[in-house]
Parts: sequence; structure tokens; C-alpha cells
Amino acid sequence: MLGRRTARVAIGFAATIVASFMLLLVGSTGAYAHGYTTTPTSRAYFCKLGQATNCGPIQWEPQSVEGPKGFPNGGPADTKLCSAGLGQFAQLDDQRGGAWPVNNVTAGSSYNVNWTLTAAHATTDFKYYVTKPGWNQTAKLTRSALNLTPIKSFPYNGARPPNSVSHNVTLPNLSGRHMLFAVWTIADTSNAFYQCSDLNFR
Repeated sequence: MLGRRTARVAIGFAATIVASFMLLLVGSTGAYAHGYTTTPTSRAYFCKLGQATNCGPIQWEPQSVEGPKGFPNGGPADTKLCSAGLGQFAQLDDQRGGAWPVNNVTAGSSYNVNWTLTAAHATTDFKYYVTKPGWNQTAKLTRSALNLTPIKSFPYNGARPPNSVSHNVTLPNLSGRHMLFAVWTIADTSNAFYQCSDLNFR
């Protein structure tokens, strides 16, 4: 009898420790908010679809590319923009010599950027940036490679978006291979979500 009671106490104590740890983890990372872009297909989503390989853990959690907010003055460090500075997602920063799958787009056209939010959250805004003409396509993404004036901003002023979000933007008049850098800034945490998509302007 004593053995069973001791076992029940031990199991209850272990469960309490695990629950406390999970609460601490969620509270410290703002883990309630998650999302990724499906159009244009982001690197993270290509990995989830299996259309990009050797991706590491991002293939199971494309919604988790979360880092400090404040881009472009703050946020993830240069060369770590696509991974949001998270070491477990470092594969997203590798340009792979241009081997990432691309989204074919038309220069100057109207285009819908679509997000899937697996957990919506109070939102400051969504902003979209595109690389400059002549950017170094073989180097990891940096601020100097991007036009830091977003092609479009969508303020939410703390409102909570739906789980499916679509934003209409006008694509710049560019040619060849470029990158779209999408930033979803959360209002009530210190973080934002980042997505990199490879584009081919035609």
C-alpha cells in the first residue's frame, strides 16, 4: 500500500513539474501566436510540403519562425533574418546556391500574400519587404540587400486577425530572382514572426 501511495505522489509531483515548466516556456516565448506564409510559398512552408529537403526541424513547425520584433532597426541580426536568429532553423538562412524552390510572379502586378495563422494574436502590423536590384543572391540575407521601405504595410492596432489572412500588394518592377521578407509584428509580446519567400520576377 505504501509503495502505491508513494508512486502516486511521485507521479503527481512529476506532472506538476512538467506543467509548471510548460507554463514558464509559453509565458517566456509568447508561444500562443504562430503563422507562416502560403502565398508566396515561404521557405518554411516549402519544407513542410517536402518540396525542399534537408530542412531540419522547420519542416514540422513552419509557424515557429519567431524572433525579437522591431525590424528594421531591431529584430534578428543580419544573415539570420530568415531563421529569426533561431539556431534550429538556420537552414532557412542558407541561400543554397539558388536551389530553393521559387514562386513565379509578374513584375508590377497585384498580388495576394496569404498567411496561415495556427494561433492568432493581438497584432501591430504586417509588413512586406523585397530585395533591391543587384542584391547578392549567393549571400545570406541582410538589411543592406533589402529595400527597407516596405512595399506595403497593414496596421492592425492591436486587433486579432483571423486564422487565414490575405493582403493585397503591388509587386515592384523587378526582374529575375528576388526575396520577399514578410514580418508579422505581435502587439502584446516582444516578438514578431518572419518568413522568407524566393521569387522569380517575369
